[in-house]
Amino acid sequence: MKKIVVALGGNALGKTLTEQLKAVEYTAKAIADLIEDGNEVVITHGNGPQVGKIDAAMNALLLEDPTEEKTSLSMCVAMSQAYIGYDIQNALRKELMLRGMYKPVVTIITQVEVSNDDPAMKHPTKPIGKFMTREQAQRLKEQYGYAIAEDSGRGWRRVVASPQPQYIIEIDAIRASLREGSVVVCCGGGGIPVRRKGDYLKGCAAVIDKDYCSALLAENLNADILMILTAIDKVKIRFGKPDERSLDSMSLADAQRYIDDGEFAEGSMLPKVEACATFVKAAPGRKAIIAALDQASDAVKGKAGTTVFNEELGMRN
Repeated sequence: MKKIVVALGGNALGKTLTEQLKAVEYTAKAIADLIEDGNEVVITHGNGPQVGKIDAAMNALLLEDPTEEKTSLSMCVAMSQAYIGYDIQNALRKELMLRGMYKPVVTIITQVEVSNDDPAMKHPTKPIGKFMTREQAQRLKEQYGYAIAEDSGRGWRRVVASPQPQYIIEIDAIRASLREGSVVVCCGGGGIPVRRKGDYLKGCAAVIDKDYCSALLAENLNADILMILTAIDKVKIRFGKPDERSLDSMSLADAQRYIDDGEFAEGSMLPKVEACATFVKAAPGRKAIIAALDQASDAVKGKAGTTVFNEELGMRN
């Protein structure tokens, strides 16, 4: 039995509530395949479109009625974790029951600590929410202190920090749920970003990359495999060019060379490859996989996707 952390990309969730309900049914089949193969599975997921919509809705309320209290971004992340987890766990529970498997599926609202000293906290660059006119964005900046920026000439958006994850607050609860035989959904959207204030935790206006957080989770759980499921079947170099090439496997040395050569786009494939490299580098026998959602089971068996491995430490059979 393999312990697998499965990180779901945005394609697994759809863009609207209706699309999400349909998408998670399809996603549940891929995850159920892994469980039916005898693997222990932990699920993480992105929340980019979802948290952006929640934040945009809250900002629209502020623009309409300035007497309303603003909703913190950390609270928006928590909302997205809850409703996405709700759909995933219900869809997966149904799919498992259809296959005669009766396993509890639980969603854990997960906080992830970030460092006060992370340089990213002072340089917000991650755009979220809907596009606004300059005047609308300026009003939010003046009234609520939001950082704003023009996004690729398409309009103005709120920008927030994207710090590195340091510690998963609910890691013991996640471990306990796994010991009890549950399938766990956690660390949604990279986790709710929090900072320590003495003995307490306080949310902050940031978003954490879900791939980096998934690598940290896999490390904390001593997982055998970190699997990042995307919309493409394999990692590609020379992407979009006539000599584009798909990779069946990639050593750490290869991964670093491709990163240095600028083969992977920031905010897209780059964090996925970096997360995989971080995970396999830390201990012997691990492997990481980047694959298409519908090829998850085959990818674990080495029949699909791109496997990232540490050539010095080998892989577990």
